Amino acid sequence: MTKARTRWPRQRDAEAPLPSEDPASAPAAVRPTELETCLRACAAHSGKLVAGLDRRRTALAEALRNLLAAHATMEQTPAPATPLPLLRRTARSGPGSALVLGDQLMDPLLAVGNKALDCGYEDELKLALLVTDAVLTQRTRSRAAWRLRARALEATGAETEAVAAYERYLALTDDDGFGIAARTAGLRAGAECQGELLRKLAEDCPEAAGFAGEPVTDTWAEGLALHARGDWNRARSRLIGALLAQDRSGAPVPEIQEALAQYVGLALEAGGAPGSGGRPRTAPGRGDPARLTELIALYAGQRRMRMRGPVADPTFGGVEWATLGEFRNHIAGKSICLIANSQRVGTGSMGAEIDAYDLVVRFNSYRIDPAATGSRTDIHATIHKHGFNWDRKVHTRLVFGGLSGDWKYSLRTRLVPGAQQYLGDESLRWPLRDIGKVTADVWPSIPTSGFNMLWLLDHLDVSPQLDLIGFDFYESGAYRLPAAMKMPITSVHEYTSEKAWVMERARSVTDTRIRLR
Repeated sequence: MTKARTRWPRQRDAEAPLPSEDPASAPAAVRPTELETCLRACAAHSGKLVAGLDRRRTALAEALRNLLAAHATMEQTPAPATPLPLLRRTARSGPGSALVLGDQLMDPLLAVGNKALDCGYEDELKLALLVTDAVLTQRTRSRAAWRLRARALEATGAETEAVAAYERYLALTDDDGFGIAARTAGLRAGAECQGELLRKLAEDCPEAAGFAGEPVTDTWAEGLALHARGDWNRARSRLIGALLAQDRSGAPVPEIQEALAQYVGLALEAGGAPGSGGRPRTAPGRGDPARLTELIALYAGQRRMRMRGPVADPTFGGVEWATLGEFRNHIAGKSICLIANSQRVGTGSMGAEIDAYDLVVRFNSYRIDPAATGSRTDIHATIHKHGFNWDRKVHTRLVFGGLSGDWKYSLRTRLVPGAQQYLGDESLRWPLRDIGKVTADVWPSIPTSGFNMLWLLDHLDVSPQLDLIGFDFYESGAYRLPAAMKMPITSVHEYTSEKAWVMERARSVTDTRIRLR
């Protein structure tokens, strides 16, 4: 018998306005927030964080220290004579003055918001939303802030507002490298499935309408009590009524999801479904197995859509998997060049030389300028976390990722049908670790896409010419798609070790080319 949970569905305060009643008060609407207010909140939150085992809060504490230190430095710096300060106090219409958000505080502030979001706790989610309020009050076109806001709203269960924020982000960018369009489509499709599920529940149980206006917690508790006594038919009307009340009051999506999951479990038990541990309790005609199967399919569908999003073409344009052996056969005997996403390439003029190789390999958010970079891309090697250039047509796409589940999820949500003929299978997912068996004890840092690709080609050793073009390990700066240029050169990689590995095997080295064969 299913036990009643102590955390029952809740209903919004009847006196509180719903989002549709007051758009200005809805979470999607940016609340005008002064930077000083946000900084004070950050300082207060920093004081509440204590040393502990939660690495996410430890990372947030470090981000808060960096932000407050940057602000303190700005406050202590004398104002320059020229009117170009990154952070200044300016007069406003009323008394007093307000801080203007400059570039030196922008990145640390967004870092705090992202680390707060990573924590996932209620207080930290509120802090993340406050950060976006402060940023978007002054920088209404900040893509990073709109994306952060959408993710924070989604985490709080404000799904409609999250979709609106995601759409604002999409309207401001030409390169959907984070797969936001697919994420938005999934949320919309999930909401539609959930709505259809609730409509069918209401149709199947007209008596539930009489309980939809009652307090959710009391109605749900009464339904559970009736179920415990074996009176499923009366319990059902109250449980469905509570679900309808939750939906109409705009309850957070996670709360509705939890209640739906419990209802489905109780319905299976009441219907005597195999494995549920229950015996049929429904009156004749009230427990149609086919109808229950339909409702469960809708429940599963809305959960799946929210997690993964819809897939228009499950075969992805007839893409073929490439195994390690098949990839080896494809590159055997061919000259190969690997093109770095560096300014050394972007400001050069090696385009014709690059296109003369048999195979051209590019990485992640590569950018094409034919005169400087060449125009061909035969192999695109990319980390699974971003979707930059996945729509560009290539012969082979290798997607790298350390965790199999995350890798599969990214393929399903980011792969573009018809954009590649071959796709590396799981044998090519994480070359250094899985093929080379190089453990974290030997190579502690996470290998870059470039190093994974280079290590793989060197390991296979079937190419007569293997050249690295523009590999200065970001000494000259990054040269990427515009949408990726603001992404920091991450600290999880160890470029010094990768450079040492390359130089130990180099046959010749010039300013622009490192030859390994």
